[in-house]
Amino acid sequence: MSKTKALGQHFLKDRSILQKIVDVIAPRKDELVIEIGAGKGALTFPLADRAGKVIAIEKDKAFIPLLREGKKDNLILLEQDVLRLDFQNLLANEAAFRGKVKLAGNLPYSISSPLLFKVLEDKDLFSACVFLLQKEVAGRLGAQPGSKDYAPLSILFQLHFDVRLCFTLAPGAFSPPPKVRSTLVSLEKRPQPLFALSDEDGFRRFLRTAFARRRKTLLNNLKPLSFSIDLLKESFRRLSLKETVRAEQLSIGQFVALFKTLSGA
Repeated sequence: MSKTKALGQHFLKDRSILQKIVDVIAPRKDELVIEIGAGKGALTFPLADRAGKVIAIEKDKAFIPLLREGKKDNLILLEQDVLRLDFQNLLANEAAFRGKVKLAGNLPYSISSPLLFKVLEDKDLFSACVFLLQKEVAGRLGAQPGSKDYAPLSILFQLHFDVRLCFTLAPGAFSPPPKVRSTLVSLEKRPQPLFALSDEDGFRRFLRTAFARRRKTLLNNLKPLSFSIDLLKESFRRLSLKETVRAEQLSIGQFVALFKTLSGA
């Protein structure tokens, strides 16, 4: 297996598609763009032409010389695994761009899920994120209640970001072609979360438990938590929730209200 294939990298071939992605990112001269998986620089250099500064992250050593050939004064190259990167430390000396940092990239499929959770951890560092993702993963980010794709990831991202699915690409748009379709997702950071939470870590754990067994009712899924069955039933009654309701049927607001009612937050 080639290293590129092992890393799950698939490169876009069509310049017009690349331009559409750059237009969605919409970098400005007063903004810093962090690109994940710079690869051969197909997005990197157009971004550097429009942004105030670009920090391009690439794990594969084979691409570094190619990226250095197109050196630009506002382009910084980092040969690093983004999953091990400390974004707060990286941006510590970028005070001029505070509140104007965008995260973007054609993400290797192998890192998309862990990276998305990493983005949630560091969400306050970014004004927006634009990712090309496996269509299934992108669908989860934008999924609505009642959908089979609706999951904790849907709720957590929509709580903090305005999620927009921009367009979908067939495998043939890439080299080598992946086995699945890909979707470009725009995540615009909300000035304030949809609903205030004082214990977001606790809310994440609550959501994981709520969705642990999708065929079970929400009430049954929540029984392993430290709440008594009487408190669970009373909380459901107060929020006008049927005891037969399933997790995927609740809106974000209902989940927040249930969590606060149960935890006293």
